[in-house]
Amino acid sequence: MLSEIKQKFADVLALDSKGHKIAVALALIFVSSLLLSYYFVSRLPPEGYNTIYLLDYQHKKAIDYPETLVIISDGESKAVNVWVVVENHMGTSQAYQVLQKVVSNSILSFPVEAEATQSYMKTLGAGEKWETLATVSLNKTGSYSVVFELWIYDSEAEAFRFSYNYCVLNIDVIAQA
Repeated sequence: MLSEIKQKFADVLALDSKGHKIAVALALIFVSSLLLSYYFVSRLPPEGYNTIYLLDYQHKKAIDYPETLVIISDGESKAVNVWVVVENHMGTSQAYQVLQKVVSNSILSFPVEAEATQSYMKTLGAGEKWETLATVSLNKTGSYSVVFELWIYDSEAEAFRFSYNYCVLNIDVIAQA
């Protein structure tokens, strides 16, 4: 009895020479379609992006940012200048707004819940770069974070939306000794 069941099972699973050829052909077609699909999907143009970054006052490096402001005897401080650079890699023209915010407490989330001290706006064509000089002047001692947030115009909402791109410049304000 057991041998009869084994034989029937073997007969059901057994493929003749023609069956092997069909199975191999189907496997090759399946693997080929997977490879072709991967090739075409990987060749799609990359999704667009925007970027924002800071350069030093000499407009040369993304390092050696000013870290200290000194308050002079009459309560005024010297200004700190940095270049804010925005690049459009979206493939189309795009309107941008950079909001400069100053906070003295910890930054808990973005966008920062503070009023903008400066606002810069510009429309960039595809692949264009925008550079603007930002000036920061503070007149109270303490540690501050100067945040530069990149906002993008959303034509459907008819308003600017936060891009989740930002730069933070940490500055200590000290009194002149």
